[in-house]
Amino acid sequence: MRIVLAPMEGLLDFRLREILTQVGGYDECVSEFIRVNDTLLPAHRYYRVVPELKTASKTNSNIPVKVQILGSDPNCMAENASMAASLGAYGIDINFGCPAPTVNRNRGGAALLKEPELMFQIVKAVRNSVPKEIPVTAKMRLGFDSTEQTLDCAKALEEGGAKEIVVHARTKTDGYKPPAYWEWISKIKSTLNINVIANGEIWTIEDAFRCQKISDCQDLMIGRGAVSNPALALMIKGILQDRFEWIEIKKILMTYWITMTEGMDGVSKTGRIKQLLQYLSREYEEAKLDFHRIKQISNPKELETLYFSEFYSLINS
Repeated sequence: MRIVLAPMEGLLDFRLREILTQVGGYDECVSEFIRVNDTLLPAHRYYRVVPELKTASKTNSNIPVKVQILGSDPNCMAENASMAASLGAYGIDINFGCPAPTVNRNRGGAALLKEPELMFQIVKAVRNSVPKEIPVTAKMRLGFDSTEQTLDCAKALEEGGAKEIVVHARTKTDGYKPPAYWEWISKIKSTLNINVIANGEIWTIEDAFRCQKISDCQDLMIGRGAVSNPALALMIKGILQDRFEWIEIKKILMTYWITMTEGMDGVSKTGRIKQLLQYLSREYEEAKLDFHRIKQISNPKELETLYFSEFYSLINS
C-alpha cells in the first residue's frame, strides 16, 4: 500500500507538508497547484510553491514531491512542465479536479472534465515535453455535474500517457459533501491498464479499508483526514494504534506557527491556525475549545501571547 499526501489549496502547503511527512506514514506528496495561463512561468514561481525542488524534490524526511500544474492550453502546459522538470521535479501531476469556481470559470481544474479530448491533448503534450524517467500523473473527479463522461475522461488520461491517476470519488457539483462514490473508482480501475489511487472521504482506518475494498485500489490519497488526524497514515499502515495526544498536536501547531514566520503576513498566519484547528476539531474536543478561544483574534502578536506562549518550551523538550 502507498499513501499519498494530497494538496489542499490554501492550507496544506510546503510548511505543513514538511511537518506531516516528518510525522510519517507517507510515500509521496503532491504540491498545491501552480496556475498556468499563457506564459512560461519563471523559476521563482515554482520554488515559491515547491521549495523542495531545491532539495532533489524531496521533503527533509526524504519523501518525494510531485509538482502539480493546472491549466487548459496544451502547449503552455507542456512548456511549464518542461520548466518544472528542468528544476528537478520528481514528477509532474496535472489537476483535473479543482472545484473552485474561480478556477473553473477560467477553464481550469474540474471544468476540463467536460472536454475529454482536451484532457488527452494536455496529458500527451506534457508527457512528450518531459524526460521519460519523470512520471506524469493526473488527478480527476468523477465529472463536472454528472458521471456521464467519467470513463471517457479516465481513458483520455491513460491514452495521453499518464502513468497513474488519482480519482476523487465525487463530481465537481458534489463538492466535498459526503458520501464519496468509491464504487465508481472500481469501474474506472477495471477499465484502465494503469494504476489508480483512491481519494475522497477517508477520515479513519475503517474508512481506508472500506475504500480499498469498494474501490478495488490498494493505494490511497488522503488530505482533509490527514490534517484532522496527523497520525492517520501511520494508523492505516498499522504503525500506530491510536491518534496522538493533544499535547503532541499542540506541538505540531506550534511548529507550523514558527515556520510561517517568514513569507507570510500576520493575518494569513492567524487564519491558517484557525483553519487547522477547525479540521482538528473533527478529532479533538480541545481543538474546538481552542478555536472558540481565538476565533476573534487577527493580530499575530496577540495570538502568540494568548495561545502559544506557554508552549515555547515544548518545542525543544
